[in-house]
Amino acid sequence: MASVELQISAFVVALMGLCTAIVATLLPNWKVKADTGANIITAVTQMQGLWMDCTWYSTGMFSCTVKYSILSLPVYIQTVRTTMVLSCIFSTLGICISLPGLKCTKLGGDRHTKSNIAFAGGTCFLLSGLFGMISVSWYMKEIISSFLDPSIPVSGKHEPGGAVYVGFISAGLHIVAGAVFCASCPKRQQNKTQSRPKRELEPAAEQSENNNNNGSYNLQDYV
Repeated sequence: MASVELQISAFVVALMGLCTAIVATLLPNWKVKADTGANIITAVTQMQGLWMDCTWYSTGMFSCTVKYSILSLPVYIQTVRTTMVLSCIFSTLGICISLPGLKCTKLGGDRHTKSNIAFAGGTCFLLSGLFGMISVSWYMKEIISSFLDPSIPVSGKHEPGGAVYVGFISAGLHIVAGAVFCASCPKRQQNKTQSRPKRELEPAAEQSENNNNNGSYNLQDYV
């Protein structure tokens, strides 16, 4: 059974995971233009995200183009979009559900009900971490495969951007928080194992009392 301090720490970690998941979803630098080849141009940096493509100039100006058409996007970008949005949704649900399951709050009812609520919130966090890990892993695989493909010209090669690493951090935070909250449930099995010996001792106690009573009657017969 997770302690109060551990549950509070896991709740804070889950909040951090939600914030990093939202930031990673909205950042435009999922992949950046790779500085490869003989002609290295540092004045312009091209970035591509899930929702927009941006160009950064050395003068400090940004130029972004929003991806309005969904059907024109590659399949992996559409999938990563969906899974990242699902990760944010499940993380939000997990925070709303796990809040009454905290031991330090008066919400959620008795301890047994709180443990079930905490387990449900932990399951949402684990799902959020799973969706986030699938998103960043698939996107990273596409970047690496296109970078190592010799048929793609140097001008079309990209490297992983900061949003991918933020997504990995978010997935890890959600998995840790979900594991802690799910550890609040095994108390039910311990209560069952502790109640069994008491039930087994009751017939033995009754038999010992009957034997004592029989022994007293035998002594009286001898008197």
